[in-house]
Amino acid sequence: MIKLILRRILIMIPQLFIVSILVFCLAKAMPGDALTGRAQNPNADPASIAEQREKLGLNDAVPVQYVRWIKNVAQGDFGKSYTHKLPVTEIVGDRLVNTIWLGILTLILTYALAIPMGIISGRWNDRWPDKIVTGYNYLTFATPLFIFALVVLFLFGFKWDLFPTGGSIDPQVESGTFAYFLSKINHMILPAFSQALIATTVTVQYLRNEIIETKFKDFPRTARSKGVPESKVYSSHILRNSLLPVAAFLGYEITGVIGGAVFVENIFSYPGIGQLFVSSINLRDYSVVTALVLMTSLASLVGTLLSDMILSWVDPRIRIE
Repeated sequence: MIKLILRRILIMIPQLFIVSILVFCLAKAMPGDALTGRAQNPNADPASIAEQREKLGLNDAVPVQYVRWIKNVAQGDFGKSYTHKLPVTEIVGDRLVNTIWLGILTLILTYALAIPMGIISGRWNDRWPDKIVTGYNYLTFATPLFIFALVVLFLFGFKWDLFPTGGSIDPQVESGTFAYFLSKINHMILPAFSQALIATTVTVQYLRNEIIETKFKDFPRTARSKGVPESKVYSSHILRNSLLPVAAFLGYEITGVIGGAVFVENIFSYPGIGQLFVSSINLRDYSVVTALVLMTSLASLVGTLLSDMILSWVDPRIRIE
């Protein structure tokens, strides 16, 4: 296991290096920069704008800018936001905490919904419970996340007024209190619920297929022939083996949650890194954009490593070399 982790970490280093080059070059290839919007202001002094661009090194060759940027990133310095006039790490840090809590709640809801539905669908396949779950799967698979989130926001936020429609906390509550914690959860329910319902599709289908395949193998038949109750056959034999792909898929679920945050955070006005990413692109704040893409790429690579580690730990017969 230790060799696997070390080997994968060593592989991640050149992968991140290649991603950093692509991200930086794509950011520079986009039209304009952080000072472009100011230059469009009729009261802005062109000479002053040109002086600031030279001072910030925006006129240097792209390779020179990249080398300067990557040296700072290696030291944990992602630069300064041109828009917010604050260090990028400080801006991202405030939003990152919100996205992490939203992602945790999304994953909890995803598995709390997907695992029971997958078990029901696989155990009673081709019967009415399976048909209901399969119909739900078709619906969630065919519905884009942003469409589903808008419907949820309209119904539960505006029409029925059951949950907040924006923000991450009620400004009237005091920080550190139990009411503060409840307010955080209350603001996360709609975006997390919207993303979780769409994310259950793959997990339900994987678990259903695994249960159907496993229950016709020899070892469940042997257990039944020995008089083991059917409920124990499912819990101790079939389900235990069927959960392997679900456990291995956890890392990829984390990647999906990060990608979905871009949609749900903007739709629900939730102040996380997804909303910050879109606003930074609109404002041409490329120092923030490159930092966010690099961080999410690292999270995706770590999620993939986590999936392999979980699969190897859950089933000792599997060793990923």
